Amino acid sequence: MLKILPHPSATAPGARAALLENPGFGKVFTDHMVTIQWTAELGWHDARVRAREAFSLDPAAAVLHYAQEIFEGMKAYRTRDGGVALFRPLENARRFARSAQRMAMPVLPDEMFLQAVEALVDIDADWIPGGEGSLYLRPFMFASEAFLGVRPAAEYTFCVIACPVGAYFKGGSTAVTVWVSDDYSRAAAGGTGDAKCGGNYAASLLAQAEAVRHGCDQVVFLDAVEHRWIEELGGMNIFFVMDDDVLVTPPLGGTILPGITRDSIIALARDAGLTVQEAPYAFDQWRADAASGRLREVFACGTAAVVAAVGKVRHTGGEFVIGSGADGAITERLRAQLTGIQRGERADPQGWRHPVSSKA
Repeated sequence: MLKILPHPSATAPGARAALLENPGFGKVFTDHMVTIQWTAELGWHDARVRAREAFSLDPAAAVLHYAQEIFEGMKAYRTRDGGVALFRPLENARRFARSAQRMAMPVLPDEMFLQAVEALVDIDADWIPGGEGSLYLRPFMFASEAFLGVRPAAEYTFCVIACPVGAYFKGGSTAVTVWVSDDYSRAAAGGTGDAKCGGNYAASLLAQAEAVRHGCDQVVFLDAVEHRWIEELGGMNIFFVMDDDVLVTPPLGGTILPGITRDSIIALARDAGLTVQEAPYAFDQWRADAASGRLREVFACGTAAVVAAVGKVRHTGGEFVIGSGADGAITERLRAQLTGIQRGERADPQGWRHPVSSKA
């Protein structure tokens, strides 16, 4: 059971309202956090909802030396009827467990993961912004044992923090520009590409910085073997919409993160009668299809940005535009349907919306 320890000096309503006017993304945080400890002797224990505060880490903490760390990204939404809901949180719990297994870390039971997330949303629900904002939740776990030796740690800390957020990209739903990296790979077969671990993102930062230098919002990675096949963006999966309304997305195979938004988009598209092909798609083909008009739309998807149209592609040989360079009809339709389900504005036949309050 979680022990609830309310913040002794929580943010005043007026100050909180001022922060929620323009929270940005990942800069403003709520009052509380959840922590659960794990040791080889006791297993999972000492579960608490408590005031958000800094951790005290030994300089020899294993995470600082051997990078045993995983995380998730998910959101809580204010629904149309005034309730609060999560979106497919059980899938986050399951992916968190798979990431833990890959990184030789203890597996947090799904029910404990859900209880921790729900407890934080419940106590900090007043931090959920109105309008198109949401509460971004970051469950994570790291090796906290103090030792210097290459082996799985014997102590871990699980934590959930939250931050109110607006649009991930500054332009909101405006189509983004991407940079195709020639020099860097995100993951290789047998690596950690399908685990949501911090090291994957650290390895992407140099390529992302290169993308920014070329005036782009995100980097696109190609496969590590042939450097030919499109895999994913630095933090999102990618879809290609052809002129016959067929959607193509790179197949999962150990090097691509199995996105929950990706899986939802595939289901929504198929329910709408569209064909979705999980198939390899080469960069040369991307460029040729854009030039011929066979490729009508491209969009990226993930928890943070939800669905973002790709309007322009830059690479070492030049650049090309996708369709009109703006949102396409299918991109707009899928985004509207997905966000409508998340916010309780549309029917939810799949049962994806997970109520946290009785009104959701």
